[in-house]
Amino acid sequence: MRAIIIILDGVGIGHAPDADKYGDLGAQTLQHIAEKLGGIFWRNMWKLGLSNIFPIEGMTRNPSPKGAFAHMVEKSAGKDSTSGHWEIGGLIVKKPFPVFPDGFPDEAIELFEKAIGREILWNKPASGTEIIKKLGEEHIRTGKPIVYTSADSVFQIAAHEKIVPVGQLYEWCEVARRILVGEYGVARVIARPFVGENGNFTRTPNRHDFSLPPFGKTMLDLAKDKGYPVVAIGKIYDLYAQQGITEHYHTDNNTDGIRQIIEQIENHRDGILMANLVDFDMKYGHRRNVIGFAAALREFDNALPEIISAMSDDDILFITADHGNDPTHYGTDHTREQVPLLIYGKNVRPISLGQRETFADLGATVCDILGTEPAANGTSFKNEIM
Repeated sequence: MRAIIIILDGVGIGHAPDADKYGDLGAQTLQHIAEKLGGIFWRNMWKLGLSNIFPIEGMTRNPSPKGAFAHMVEKSAGKDSTSGHWEIGGLIVKKPFPVFPDGFPDEAIELFEKAIGREILWNKPASGTEIIKKLGEEHIRTGKPIVYTSADSVFQIAAHEKIVPVGQLYEWCEVARRILVGEYGVARVIARPFVGENGNFTRTPNRHDFSLPPFGKTMLDLAKDKGYPVVAIGKIYDLYAQQGITEHYHTDNNTDGIRQIIEQIENHRDGILMANLVDFDMKYGHRRNVIGFAAALREFDNALPEIISAMSDDDILFITADHGNDPTHYGTDHTREQVPLLIYGKNVRPISLGQRETFADLGATVCDILGTEPAANGTSFKNEIM
């Protein structure tokens, strides 16, 4: 059997019970996109039961859904991609990853500058697209990399590909990853290469995330230990720090990711195929672009029939998210939301699984289906859907 897990990065479905602690009361990514655009009908996700989870503008409740459906509440502290993905895999992050709203301490920056042999620019929170507009020309003139952070637990390094080759930028990120541990242990160090000339700088698809390694075995490790292939598409490879993965495929965007998902499904192998479609979050959520977000959702929804058609009879498809990123919410940060869960397969019962108290229920179920050692956390719902 094979579990096909598609993460729609940032596609939340309603604020979490503890959203007030994160300033996110009222956040509802899917519902607000539909409301802003006068009601949107994601036909193929509707067929699986999307509108049966929570009401969505323009979508009636489906009386005969083809899939099982639920909403999952994050138990981990925080609202970042790393904790969301790790929890899906079975690990609960009890302490939030550190953030640096005033920039990184001098000690960490000095260690980094000494290691790479040059000074850095900025060291404050910033929008990635805006900071290269502001400092791109100075970076080109001086060769100094632009270091910035955000409301997330990240250390980001932007550099022009003609000034700092991508390979060298990755090496600098590895240096930063070794430095940023303990009290400075951010969830991710991110390479942010860009190209172009002053006034027309653009980021390239050569982004690469250097995550902290998971602190225990995830469902990916357990499947790999059992001898199953574990195929990662998109930034899954980065978020799990390469652990538990037997092969991986980089993606340039959602369109490329969807193409690769279909190609890998058609290989008809057992094990796990796990993919992250990042455009919802990276291109549209953080930039508060409602129209772009809606278009990306429509693209995925339109591709669902081809994804399902490529599946074998024993495949089980799980569609979910890692956090919210409501493009109508204030600021540019992720939003603490529940996430949708849609499950489809020839042998899957089309039922409501209600509210799941942790994302880890998904990982526990995948381990149960594949017959691996049990996941560390979560409650399997295999017997409810099969």
